[in-house]
Parts: sequence; C-alpha cells; structure tokens
Amino acid sequence: MTPLVAVAVLAAAITHAGWNAIAHAIRDQLLSFTLISGGGALIGAILASAAPLPAAGAWPYLLLSAGLHVAYMALLMRSFTLGDFGQMYPIARGTAPLVVTVLAAVFVGERPDGWATAGVAVASAGLVGLALWGIHGSGSRPHGPAILAALATGLAIAAYTTVDGVGVRAAGTPLGYIGWLMIIQGLIIPAYAFWRRRGALAAELSPYLRRGLLGATLSVTAYALVLWAQTRAPLAPVAALRESSIIVGAAIGTLFFKERFGTPRIAAAGLMVVGIGLMLHTG
Repeated sequence: MTPLVAVAVLAAAITHAGWNAIAHAIRDQLLSFTLISGGGALIGAILASAAPLPAAGAWPYLLLSAGLHVAYMALLMRSFTLGDFGQMYPIARGTAPLVVTVLAAVFVGERPDGWATAGVAVASAGLVGLALWGIHGSGSRPHGPAILAALATGLAIAAYTTVDGVGVRAAGTPLGYIGWLMIIQGLIIPAYAFWRRRGALAAELSPYLRRGLLGATLSVTAYALVLWAQTRAPLAPVAALRESSIIVGAAIGTLFFKERFGTPRIAAAGLMVVGIGLMLHTG
C-alpha cells in the first residue's frame, strides 16, 4: 500500500464516520437514510454522466452490491435505533476487516502475509471485543438485539466490500462504477419511504434536507475513495485501514453525543494504532 493510497483510505475513514454520525443524529432513521440514499443517487447520476459506462463484466457485481448495500443500510438503521453510536459503530465496522480477509483469500486469491494478518486481527478483534463492554466504564454491555444488528451490519459490509473490490476492477472505471452503484442502490430506500409515508414525506424531510444532503456527499466521497484504493492495493489491508474510522466515531460520540470515551475506547484506539502499524509493515 503506497502512502497516497493510505492517505485516501484514511480520508475515507473520516468522511465515513462523519456521515454515519449525521445519520444517527436524525432521530427518524427512515428519513435520515432516505435523504442520504436519495442524495447519493443524485450525486451518482452526476458522476455516471461524467464517466465511461462500466464494462459488461462489472454489472453482475454492481447489482449484487446494490442489494448488499440496501441490506447494510437497513441493518445500520436498526443498529442506530437500538444502541448508542459509540457502541454500534465500532462493533459494525470492526467486524468487517477479518471477514474481508477471509473472503478475499477464498474468492479473490489475495492471501495476506503474516504482518498484514496480525494487523487485521489485532485491530479488528481488539476493537470488537472492547466495544462489547460499552462506553460508560461500568462493565455494562449493549443488549443482545443491538449487538446482533451491529454484527450483521459488519457482515454486510464485508460482503459488499469483497464484491465491489472485484467489480470495480472489472469495470475499468472507478468513477463510473461508484456512480452507477449509487444510482441503483440509492433509489430503493426513498421508494420504500414514499410508500410508507406517502403524502407526508416531503414535509417530514424538509427540516433535515441540508444535513441529509451533506451526509450523502460524505457517503459518496468516502466510498469513492475506498473503491479507488481497492484498484491500487489488496482488499484486506484497505478494509482494515478504513476501520480507523472507529477512532473517529468514538471521538464524535464523545464530542457531539456526550457519550463517555472511557478506558475501553482509549485501549481500542491504542490497539488500532498497533494493528495499522502491523498491517502496513513492509517487512
């Protein structure tokens, strides 16, 4: 992984934590994800119009990824409804790199060396394990349904990360791939919201319009950077480095949602730094 790729992935981590925080802050999660998905579809249309059409071999991956992204959004909505941002975000994000490492080895033939494997394991296992002890320093844990929703979110992340890692390479145009992905997956949740809320939807969306569109912009930017990085580096290290967003998420939870950082979060941040160092070790 070159320094430029590493910087791009770290920028993606920051923007990703940002849009997740915006999504969590809007209490009506259906409205939140309607704005972020719908705004993403609009941005995707602009990107797609400025880029070549993805190659034919990329379209099966695009369609599969769109379905996985919708499942991810639904599970993330459920996670944010049931638990605190500072708990759910680390569990969901920390689950993904280990699973991506396995999927990339099985389906893409990318077998990480010992350093990368150790880095992914330290960063992911440490963060997931510590997240289960909550954020209040009292040994309390989030309840079972919230943990299950967050873990399922992590599995969905791992699945679409692997699919997109293959698909974007087959597309021949990262910009075209992200554009069409945003269009396809971005219309489903708004369509569902329109069916559920009908005539009341426009009035309900209006107070959150600016925040939602900002979240959409951050979301597209974050994933576009990741997709570009996946064309320049193996999937597992990119997935692991991207999860430095967990540290950003913990800081956001403390500063904006008044959730205590606590000893577990300090330890998790330290483990993440160690994991990243191992992952980027060049031997």
